[in-house]
Amino acid sequence: MDKRRILVVDDDRDLCDSLTVILENAGYTAAAATSRSEAMEKIRAERPDLVILDVMMETWHDGFEMSRELKADPQYSDMPILMLTSIEESTGIEFRSCAGDPTWLPVDRFLDKPLRPQVLLQEVAGLL
Repeated sequence: MDKRRILVVDDDRDLCDSLTVILENAGYTAAAATSRSEAMEKIRAERPDLVILDVMMETWHDGFEMSRELKADPQYSDMPILMLTSIEESTGIEFRSCAGDPTWLPVDRFLDKPLRPQVLLQEVAGLL
């Protein structure tokens, strides 16, 4: 059986490395991208089973735009997206309640950083 492929998208290289190790130790194949453009290239080339996506990268809204782009494309619309972000802490704006809205925030799950590895792995398993 093939391992499930997960793409971690975050501009924090250290966080990408940490999440990749956690996911690989749990038996997944994990890759990372540190920008929206790099992530889209990897998604087109590798078609991951799940994307873990930050919001604030090159711009404060890259993750929002990327989630809408993926869910609007029939080729990727069924790909689960787990948004993992500290945007509420950074902006003071609560976005969690918008998660799942097909227009505003079409993600399957929304989690705040930081989180425990067990919580991440539980959410990943539930989405896959």
